[in-house]
Amino acid sequence: MRVFRVHDPFRRAQLAIAALFCSLGFQYATWAARVPAIKAHLGLSTAEVGLLLMATGVGAAVSFPLVAWLMRRIGSQRLALLSALGLALLLFALAAAPDYPVALLVMLADGVLVGGLNVSMNAQGAALEERYKRNAMARLHATFSAGSLAAALLASGMNALTSAVVAHFAVAAALLLLLLAYARSGLVAEEGAVAAAEQPATGTDGASTDTASTDTAQTDTDKRARKRARWTLPTRAVLWMCCAMAFGTVTEGAMNDWSALYLKDVAKASAELAPMGIAVVSCMMVLARIFADGWRSRWGDGPIVRVGSALAGVGLALALLSGGTVPALIGFACVGLGIAAVTPCVYVAAAAQGSDALTLVAAMGTTGLLGGPPVIGFIANAAGLVWGLGAVAACAIVVTVCATRISWPSRSGGTRAGVPAEVPAEPAPVLASEDRTAPVTEPAES
Repeated sequence: MRVFRVHDPFRRAQLAIAALFCSLGFQYATWAARVPAIKAHLGLSTAEVGLLLMATGVGAAVSFPLVAWLMRRIGSQRLALLSALGLALLLFALAAAPDYPVALLVMLADGVLVGGLNVSMNAQGAALEERYKRNAMARLHATFSAGSLAAALLASGMNALTSAVVAHFAVAAALLLLLLAYARSGLVAEEGAVAAAEQPATGTDGASTDTASTDTAQTDTDKRARKRARWTLPTRAVLWMCCAMAFGTVTEGAMNDWSALYLKDVAKASAELAPMGIAVVSCMMVLARIFADGWRSRWGDGPIVRVGSALAGVGLALALLSGGTVPALIGFACVGLGIAAVTPCVYVAAAAQGSDALTLVAAMGTTGLLGGPPVIGFIANAAGLVWGLGAVAACAIVVTVCATRISWPSRSGGTRAGVPAEVPAEPAPVLASEDRTAPVTEPAES
């Protein structure tokens, strides 16, 4: 196990949080890959399958009050671990569902757990960036895409070995539990836990602890905790973030679901070339997210979101107007490249507004990702697939407009992705030779 032992605290926490992102992408793609088998097992119609998929989006949307309460009560660490465990076990429930109503309930519960894990893991990613002053969120989201790719490869391999959904889901659940075990010990500590751990260091040497200073610091900590525990109405800036997140995830999800069908039915691509639409979008998103943290350090989150979403919308619109296979693939590449950094940047901006804002924005993101593709399908069914993907391009342009109304967090010091900031990542240890009698001044709250 020495291979997995990481001594750098930033890297250790980053890998642990990445395991959560990977597990969410892996679990989502695992059951999505077996939808045809579930449809055949339960004898469902196409409309019933659509409602089954919609149930996940509904569960994510209605999970907001519960997830917000749990974030305040148990924190992002525990919520992430409990949600990831529930998603792993839920695969067995879906495989064993005896009828359609039970399957609907399972998918509804899946949406609730996805909402919990989505909020908590992004809160962990934002806390990681805040503590170490280093960009990491985009690469964390890249592991989500990598998890989806790994799940697709596993589904292909399991289909070659056996058609039993239970066997496939059992292997997938075992892998998810391994990811959960790896993430368990490396997550970022809660703010309250950090304050409590550092509290004894605020005293003077030996047993002569400054009781008044300790009581004052504890009172301030309690006030901050009670402030976080109260529900606050979303501000106008948070509502703009919700709008950007919803339309951004609609763009991301719809391209994965409808690009292959567009190439086959509209662009008249061959059966071998049609799946390349998904491959182009996915590859460009993974590559962009790998490098996006460096772009964020150089140009800032706001310009990255504005330029990227505009590239996605304009590129896809021009591809639809041009027609043909090659323009379509170029347009899909523009979407993957441009939309990749939207969700990581919006999550960081929402986390700066507090846990309630992050929970609401994440709920909108999950709803858009899971509920957007069926809506695009309804448009395509009524007016044609060109108009359906045209609505996707319009969604990307809406993100550009929203991005101009969001207050993006500044990156002081110009830190680069993966490069330590000038300030120490960890509080410096107190040496025995240092004078520890000097009073400790706590920074004023903003």
